[in-house]
Amino acid sequence: MAAAADHATPTYDRMKEVKEFDESKIGVKGLAESGITSIPRMFIHSPETLSDLKKPYSQTCTKKNIPLIDLSHFNSPTKRHQLVEQIRDATSTWGFFQVINHGIPKPVLDETINAIKAFHDQPHEVKSKFYNRDNDKQGVVYSSNYDLYRAKAASWHDSLLVWMAPEAPRAKEEDIPEVCRKEIVAWESHSTKVAEALLELLSEGLGVEAERFKNLGFLEGKLVVGHCYPYCPQPDLTVGITSHTDSGLTVLLQNQVGGLQVKHGDEWVDVEPIPGALTVNIGDIIQIISNDNYISVEHRVLAKASKEARISILTFFNMGTTADSNYFGPLPELLSPDKPALYRKFTMPEFYENFINNGLDSKSFVEKVKTVK
Repeated sequence: MAAAADHATPTYDRMKEVKEFDESKIGVKGLAESGITSIPRMFIHSPETLSDLKKPYSQTCTKKNIPLIDLSHFNSPTKRHQLVEQIRDATSTWGFFQVINHGIPKPVLDETINAIKAFHDQPHEVKSKFYNRDNDKQGVVYSSNYDLYRAKAASWHDSLLVWMAPEAPRAKEEDIPEVCRKEIVAWESHSTKVAEALLELLSEGLGVEAERFKNLGFLEGKLVVGHCYPYCPQPDLTVGITSHTDSGLTVLLQNQVGGLQVKHGDEWVDVEPIPGALTVNIGDIIQIISNDNYISVEHRVLAKASKEARISILTFFNMGTTADSNYFGPLPELLSPDKPALYRKFTMPEFYENFINNGLDSKSFVEKVKTVK
């Protein structure tokens, strides 16, 4: 029996597999294109995570959709208040909504998606020049899984990250990959205008001045991310991106390959791609500053066996400051003896330290700064 034990299957060395994958710089797209029929063990998620993956709707179920909001009345003196109410209701109950008539021309949307796809479709030797996992390196970074070495299981996506503001980490235009340079610069400009309008509406929804969120600095930190979720041979064993919440305001453009899901109550709801629409969600910092008038909700992306890759482009709008002397918390205008602050004040370095330590997670910072546990 002892001899048999000597020939038992060796203990699985996850870190060795992770390191080999990372050093190959091929990303999950490279794995998918290599012709694999089963995914490496490092991508297989726990039974708890996999059992929570939403089963297909039965024909008897009512299919829910996140709110769809028409921004065409943004400058209407008679209908803007209705728009403010729609945004407030969507953000207080869902934390997510889609917008149409947002002012970004359809050719710009199409060109942005095509350009990010073109980057990810490049040969390995071209993309790998941008591959980096140094958290201190900013500007332009291509990698697979931000938290690859910390997560219990890797997820099925690759990402191109381009810092656009503030000045210190901002990418030099010539450093942005040429295949998508012009389109990323244009997308950042257009998505910023949409975010500025949305921040006005969110401010007015709280009953404070329209410039309140903007003046807090929510347009001063900008990160553009282009995700690629390629074909997965075993989508039932992994996820595209694990469940998490964002930090500030997120504006998302996606192609017509679905997979994004939003947690609403106790169920996961598909965010169906709508041609020409943008998907918007608020993050933990806005939930805290709004004193829970707006909610940040968990979302994830499923892995898929579709041959066409899911492409998504996001601009994350966050505070630009890294000073530990600037404190943020629930807006004083929202507080009263009947509505006390639900959160203590915090600094952005404290927030970023929590993110670096925890990576993609759900609400750990919100829980950390709650005044009542």
